[in-house]
Amino acid sequence: MSGTTARAAGDTGGATDGDKRPTVTAEEAREVAEQAREGGWDKPSFAKEMFLGRFPLELVHPFPRPPAEDVARTDEYLRTLRGVCEQMDGQRIEAEARIPDEYVRMLAEAGAFGLKIDRAHGGMGLSQVAYNRVLTLVASVHPSIGALLSAHQSIGVPEPLKLAGSDAQKDEYLPRCARGEVSAFLLTEPDVGSDPARLASTATPVDDGAAYELDGVKLWTTNGVIADLLVVMARVPEWDDASGAHHRGGVSAFVVEAASEGITVERRNRFMGLRGIENGVTRLHKVRVPRENLIGREGDGLKIALTTLNAGRLAIPAMAAGSGKWCLKIAREWSRERVQWGKPVGEHEAVATMIARIAATTYALESVVELAGQMADEGRNDIRIEAALGKLWSSEQVCELADMLLQIRGGRGYETASSLRDRGERAVPVEQLVRDLRINRIFEGSSEIMRLLIAREAVDAHLSAAGALADPKSDLQGKAKAAAGASEFYARWLPTLVAGRGDVPGGYAEFGELAGHLRFIERSARKLARNTFYGMARWQAGMENRQAFLGRIVDIGAELFAMSAACVRAEAQRQDDPVQGGGAHELADAFCRQAAGRAEHLMHALWHNTDASDRALARGVLDDRYTWLEAGILDQSEGTGPWIAHWEPGPSTEPDVARRSARAE
Repeated sequence: MSGTTARAAGDTGGATDGDKRPTVTAEEAREVAEQAREGGWDKPSFAKEMFLGRFPLELVHPFPRPPAEDVARTDEYLRTLRGVCEQMDGQRIEAEARIPDEYVRMLAEAGAFGLKIDRAHGGMGLSQVAYNRVLTLVASVHPSIGALLSAHQSIGVPEPLKLAGSDAQKDEYLPRCARGEVSAFLLTEPDVGSDPARLASTATPVDDGAAYELDGVKLWTTNGVIADLLVVMARVPEWDDASGAHHRGGVSAFVVEAASEGITVERRNRFMGLRGIENGVTRLHKVRVPRENLIGREGDGLKIALTTLNAGRLAIPAMAAGSGKWCLKIAREWSRERVQWGKPVGEHEAVATMIARIAATTYALESVVELAGQMADEGRNDIRIEAALGKLWSSEQVCELADMLLQIRGGRGYETASSLRDRGERAVPVEQLVRDLRINRIFEGSSEIMRLLIAREAVDAHLSAAGALADPKSDLQGKAKAAAGASEFYARWLPTLVAGRGDVPGGYAEFGELAGHLRFIERSARKLARNTFYGMARWQAGMENRQAFLGRIVDIGAELFAMSAACVRAEAQRQDDPVQGGGAHELADAFCRQAAGRAEHLMHALWHNTDASDRALARGVLDDRYTWLEAGILDQSEGTGPWIAHWEPGPSTEPDVARRSARAE
């Protein structure tokens, strides 16, 4: 949460241990992450304002609509793609643990690898909303297909080039991506997950900067096993060119040919779910990359990555919405068919509450992704918080829906689809859904990291106002001076949190029966902001260590954002079609009642919780105080090797895993 920015993004300043992996302090790691953030708020942000206690409904209401021609083009493409998807068998992917080559060719021929690439570069030129709907559709065949396409387009070569690539790079690589040459994004390393300061892969300038030599090992490279093109993040050291000019280097992004000499795919990883995903370990040893392949400038790599994820993170809510729809369909059909105690199980209240939760949350999931997608297309608003909230909230919620569906299906939910089929029943892959969805709470930013990233953005105004008060390095004199400046900001801001439209009985009357929910959102936004202020006042620079408190702040904001999306979408549907709109209002009303209960519980838990005792207990566990509690079991973990395999840079001694081009032959 620190606002300090003294060190450049790529310069850790820390020592380096014997195996060349950077070692950094917590302060240095914070500074690297801080430098990678986008600076400033040039456009309005609905979610940011909400965290500040304001409810700028005009930013999302009326619910933004795509142009009619875009809707027609999207619908036409989805009809075509549906025909392609109907020829695919998701259970074949599950059984073979790979996406068949012919499926990939079919998707490429349908233009699915160039959905957001502009038509001038051979792509479909579709909107973010259209892209989201495509992912909803293809992931319903098998989520590995969604992962293939989203990793290629959301974080692979197309999006970074769209944001920061040169015209020459776009002309060279975008047509290839649109044709179906698969791309991958290589950032994570065996020692590096959410802490970019420890990035060990290097890009050493050679020939006076005419090229770079890349060395390192990358882990969990989605699409990396079959990719033709790679986006590689590597650290450029500080260096001086022949003219004497100094270059600060830093973590930088490169587009790299996967067939380049020195690149080896060392293994294909296997996972709990997403069994068709082509994810592996990639080694780079003295890989020569021309300077023309540097995306943006040296040191821009992390910022490019984070900016790419603003819209890229919407892929997960899109696929989550599709999973919610499938949960609803199966729950509805099964709960009418299965009879227990003289009536369908869906008529028993215990099951009915789960069905209601699935239906209401699915409506909200789709509302969130539709709203955020259209906001991304319009470009009027800064959506960095909205996209992050969408990813966090949808990945958490859809896991709960899948668990409820498994509970409703009972033993048939726990049984595999192939087993059900083999004994003559409908092959419904509920247990697969639970496995496949679980990764969404981990990749592209774990839920815990997402909460901290969102919290940092949400309290940006407080950090700017507090200055040295929020800087753990500041001395007493600096804090005293900062306190005077902060007092002026809070003297203007705090009075705005006393009363608002949510306190007026007739407020938001245009929303009909949903008006009460809008009033609740407005009041809760002010209450949330007041509690954030109380936390800043109480902990100041120590606020960044109150991760449980910050996590609850973010989760409350996520619920309020989802409620807002559901309400404005339902009202728009009622304006368009009173019959369907009536059902939309019912779904939105049910969802808001459920979400309000969760938000109120979280609000209470801000100050009434077990955080202190939990921290103390965890410390005791880590200090081996309770190892006696582990007695009486066998640890079946294989071997006594290290928890993390330290893959050293250097030539590979293992054979290459076959790439897509080789398999296609």
